[in-house]
Amino acid sequence: MTPPAQMIAPDDDLCGAPLLRKAFALEPGHGDVVSARLLVTALGVVEATLNGEPVSEDVLTPGWSSYEWRLRQAEVDVLAMLRDTNVLGLRLGNGWARGRLGWTGGRALYTDELGALAELTVRYADGHEQVVQTDGTWRAGPSDTTSNDLYDGQTIDAGRRTPGWDAPGFDDAGWSGVHVLPFDHARLTPYVGPPVVRHEEVPAQRVWTSPSGRTLVDFGQNLVGWVRLSVTGPAGHEIVLRHAEVLEDGELGTRPLRSARATDRYVLSGAQDRFEPTLTLHGFRYVEVEGWPGEVRPEDLVAVVVGSRVERTGRFECSSDLLTRFHRNVVWGMRGNFVDVPTDCPQRDERLGWTGDISVFAPTAAYLFDVADFLRDWLADLAAEQRHADGVVPFVVPDTLKSDPFPFRPDQLGATAVWGDAAVWVPWALWWAYGDEAVVRDQLGSMLGHLRRVQASLSPTGVWDTGFQFGDWLDPDAPPDDPARAKADPGVVATACAHRTASMLERMASAVGADDVAREAGETATALREAFGREYVRGGRVHSDCVTVYALTLVFGLLDEEDRTVAGERLDELVRESGHLISTGFAGTPFVLDALTDTGHLDTAYGLLMQQECPSWLYPVTMGATTVWERWDSMLPDGSVNPGEMTSFNHYALGAVADWMHRTVGGLAPAEPGYRRILVRPRPGGGLTRAETSLDTPHGRAAVAWRVDGDALLVDVEVPEGTVAVVMLPGRPEEEVGPGRHHLRGDAVAGTEVRA
Repeated sequence: MTPPAQMIAPDDDLCGAPLLRKAFALEPGHGDVVSARLLVTALGVVEATLNGEPVSEDVLTPGWSSYEWRLRQAEVDVLAMLRDTNVLGLRLGNGWARGRLGWTGGRALYTDELGALAELTVRYADGHEQVVQTDGTWRAGPSDTTSNDLYDGQTIDAGRRTPGWDAPGFDDAGWSGVHVLPFDHARLTPYVGPPVVRHEEVPAQRVWTSPSGRTLVDFGQNLVGWVRLSVTGPAGHEIVLRHAEVLEDGELGTRPLRSARATDRYVLSGAQDRFEPTLTLHGFRYVEVEGWPGEVRPEDLVAVVVGSRVERTGRFECSSDLLTRFHRNVVWGMRGNFVDVPTDCPQRDERLGWTGDISVFAPTAAYLFDVADFLRDWLADLAAEQRHADGVVPFVVPDTLKSDPFPFRPDQLGATAVWGDAAVWVPWALWWAYGDEAVVRDQLGSMLGHLRRVQASLSPTGVWDTGFQFGDWLDPDAPPDDPARAKADPGVVATACAHRTASMLERMASAVGADDVAREAGETATALREAFGREYVRGGRVHSDCVTVYALTLVFGLLDEEDRTVAGERLDELVRESGHLISTGFAGTPFVLDALTDTGHLDTAYGLLMQQECPSWLYPVTMGATTVWERWDSMLPDGSVNPGEMTSFNHYALGAVADWMHRTVGGLAPAEPGYRRILVRPRPGGGLTRAETSLDTPHGRAAVAWRVDGDALLVDVEVPEGTVAVVMLPGRPEEEVGPGRHHLRGDAVAGTEVRA
């Protein structure tokens, strides 16, 4: 039996971007080659070539996982690329394993040396197998990259390029050797989620000179990736590209990047050069160009959009251009932050897999794109981190904070609501979206582990008012430098979330036959509900009396009918008193419109949704945003950037409202996990005259399109094979319709209250 491939590292670091090569010939006498499979991974990132050609379209392989326990290995069919004589090439970069991670300067958190592991298995017609793998015989040489970092950028010197280095016939006598690194092969795991790829190209829209005389380029869309450029100039001449999301005072707005340099440098060869920095990643709309020989033309630069290969499944548009644009912003924000890990932001010195963000956004994500495998892969990392932290769900996954000097470690601070609840809320969203019970079974231990850490955190009164909490993070009334200082009492938020988590786990465990888990979760949910009412509710009024606490209390089922009526009226009153301005943060925002809708205040919900003043969902759209912002006022009305240190213009969390838009404005929702039964219930309002939404469900395409025609609501419904739709339209009884297209008529109720 052939021993496994070895993890190898170059004897010289070679500027952190070495080239590795191995020449080999096919073995004669065994007939035709019938298959050729390449397995490849790295400590760092790797680009594999065979005979000078990339083996796949993937970039940033093997992505970012919890490397201590899970290092993914890409598998590629290279049969069509083989020749009689061959060269397997590997180009390495620092990536997440050795690059900078987090805002406190952490670097090389996973490895001090770059390493690569590859194994090519060639199978012949007679059954013979030839194995070419990384070992001590490989050679290492320099690339044209002299520095590379995901946060800081990449420097490429075209004069250092070595044509043909990964093709047969190249003389590598001047190259150095490699050595074998200690490596536990038990860490290797196949990809569960999709690879990272180039999605599309966005041409430059405008080139101009800033007030200070600098050359600026606008790509018209806040995106994630890099700029590919073509240029001719003197040998040794350097071009510098700096990236940012916004302009400030007419110049490139780099302050929100904090310490991330987001700068690429290119040294020209003297001939026509083409540069593409595939060992870095930027979140940007604007680029500042320095040192360009001659005049910069828009056609000289193109933005390459990079992200995980997730397929678009859900769509939405309506008669409001602003609301339709907002929905597009949600889509772009998600795309930019789903780069192997669901990150909080893609541009500054952070870019971490914050659990709180995906906890609230997962239902929206699962509608917009097929994220089943993407999030299953991430949940495997969450469970691995949790197992090594005594059951505590980290704030970020993969968990870089556990080795960070910053006093922000969950193993010391304990379980947290919303953030820790990702262990349950994300599997719940996947179960409802895809009906796949495997994710429930796979994550059952993780879900129960989190619940038990919550149980251990409860105070003697039975509520969760102990320990650290993010609370209603980024309440718009909180000071810019203290985003946790929200109006909502953190104990109310935490206890309500704990009840939701326990209730979800009870239902999921019951669905997969885990009766003991269901029983424990159900008992916990009952106890939390009783304690919540005893400690926090007085005659329908909820402690701290603000929008978020009513939103959570109502949506999470913590009130009896009498108190629910009072709480719903109070929520409606608070929102109206605010002038329909947002007053919620991370915890309350995803649920406030459901709370209003479910208690009969649809008009107020639409008033909140359609508001254009700051703070609101549509305010950033009126300011030219093309993604969702981190703060409601990341840009102030005068066009200046929020003075707070934490200001991103590409955060998907507050875009979680798109889930309500799909279900309530569009009228398309699952009536049971996996959409085998579909709920069709459009609820017009807000002055909208039409809307349509569609979803590629596990059973096929489902769609709802409606328009107001006088006093009639005209609705077109598409139901996929093997499913049934429950239709609820105003002015007609509830009914069920089967597969096919249906044209239905109800009463137009735009602008009126609709009682649940």
